[in-house]
Amino acid sequence: MENRRIGTANFARLLGTWRPPQDRGLAAALADRVRLLILDGRLPLDTRIPAERDLATTLDVSRTTVATAYEMLRTDGYLESRRGSGSRTRVPATGGEPDMYAVETPFSPLTGAGLTDLAHAALSAPTDAIRRAAAAAVTDLDSHLCGHGYSLTGTSVLREAVARRFTARGVPTTAEQILVTTGAQNAIVLVLSLLAGPGDRVLVEHPTYPNALDAIRGRGARPVPVPLTDDSWDIDLLRETGRDAAPALTYLVPDFHNPTGAVMAPQTRADVVELARRTRTPIVLDETLAELPLDVPAPGPVAAHAPDSALVITIGSASKVFWGGLRIGWIRAATPIVRRLAALRPAVDLGGAVLDQLVTARLLGDVDAIVAERQADLRAARADLVAGIARTFPRWTPNRPSGGLSLWVDLGEPVSSLLTGAARRHGVLLAAGPRFGLDGAFERHVRLPFTLRPDRMAEALDRLTAAWQGLHHQPDGGVADRIAVA
Repeated sequence: MENRRIGTANFARLLGTWRPPQDRGLAAALADRVRLLILDGRLPLDTRIPAERDLATTLDVSRTTVATAYEMLRTDGYLESRRGSGSRTRVPATGGEPDMYAVETPFSPLTGAGLTDLAHAALSAPTDAIRRAAAAAVTDLDSHLCGHGYSLTGTSVLREAVARRFTARGVPTTAEQILVTTGAQNAIVLVLSLLAGPGDRVLVEHPTYPNALDAIRGRGARPVPVPLTDDSWDIDLLRETGRDAAPALTYLVPDFHNPTGAVMAPQTRADVVELARRTRTPIVLDETLAELPLDVPAPGPVAAHAPDSALVITIGSASKVFWGGLRIGWIRAATPIVRRLAALRPAVDLGGAVLDQLVTARLLGDVDAIVAERQADLRAARADLVAGIARTFPRWTPNRPSGGLSLWVDLGEPVSSLLTGAARRHGVLLAAGPRFGLDGAFERHVRLPFTLRPDRMAEALDRLTAAWQGLHHQPDGGVADRIAVA
C-alpha cells in the first residue's frame, strides 16, 4: 500500500468553493465534492485524508458535519476507515462485465485498424516541407556513407541543430548536452533506465501522458500521482507528496500538458527547479508539445532556470510538430548525464536512422515557418471541434487549451470507458479518461484531438453521437437512464 496522505490545508484548497447557498446540506455538499475529486482523479485512490476534527477546524464547520460527510462516503464506497489508520480514498466495487469496456492496453496504431482515430493526438506530415527536407537530406547523406552508420549519441548535425533550437528558445546549449533518441518514448525509457529501478517511486502529474505511465510500470517503478488543480501545478502538493514518497525522480509535462493543455506558469517553473535542487530529486520535463502554441507565445524551457544542472533533464520530439513517422526524439541534459545515457543505450538500441536524423535537422532549420502553417490549421480545427461539441453534446464541457493538439472534455458523468467501448463499435477509436490516470480515475473525462480533417471530424462526431445515444442517452445529451460505473 502506498503511504499517500494529504495535509489539511492542501485538502481544503482542493475542495475549493463547495458550500451550498445559505449553508444548507453542508454534509451532503462536502461528500459530493470529495466524491467528485476522487472520480476526477484530483484526489488519488488510497490517499489518507485529514482527520475529522482537523478538517472541521480548517473549514470552519462542525465536526458533526465532517463526520456525517465521511460516513456518507464510506456508505457509498468512496472511503475506507480503519482504527489507527484514518480514512483512505477508494472507489466502489462494481459488478457487471467491466472487461468489456476496460482500456488497459497501451496506445498503438495496431489497436485501431480501420477505425476513425481519435485516440492518437498526432498530425499528418507537412508534405511539402518533408519532401524538401528529405531531398536535401539525401545529398547530406553522402558525407556519412563512408562510416559504419552507428551513433549512440546521434549525428553531430542533428545534435547541433537541436542545441541551436534550445539556445534560440532561451537556454544556452551545446551539442554535447544533446542525445538523439528513437522518439520521445525511447527517451523516457532511457532516462528511467538510468534513474529509476524496480520499486522506486516516480512523481507524475495526474492526469498525465499514458505511455509514460506504461514506461514507469515497465521499469518496475511505481507512479505516484500529484493532482493538477484547476489546470495548474500546485507546488505545495508537489512538495508534500515528494516528502512522503521520497521519489527517485519527477516526470512533468509543463508545456501544453497532455491531456489537459495546461501551461506551467513562469514562477512555478522556477519553483519546481528549486524543489529539485533542494531535495536532490531529478526532474524530467517532457517538451514534446512545446512547439505548438496557439494563443500564447511558446513557453521558454524549464531548463533555463538551471541550464547546467544534472538534476534537470528535458525530453523533446519531432513527432508532434513535424511527423511521427520520423521517429526522432532527443534528451537535453548535463554532459555527464548524456554520457551515462549513451553508455546504457546498447541494451535498447544502437542509435537512430541516419537519414531520418538528417531530415529532422533540415526541418528544424525551417521550424518557425512550419509551426506558423500548422497553427492556422489547428486554431480552425479546435474552433470547429468546440462548436461541434456544443451543438451535439451540450452537456459536455470541453476546455480550451492555449496550445497542443487536443481538448480535455468533461462528460458530466463517469462513463468514459463505457463511451469508449461504444464508440469502437461505431467505428471510432477513443482514449478514455482512465488511460491518463491511475486507479480508474478520470471516468468523467475523454481526450478529443483536433487533428483530423474537417470532413473526417464531422463524421467522427456523428458516430460519437450514435455511441452516446446508445448509452441510454437522449439526442440532446440528457440522461434517460442512469448508468452505474466506477
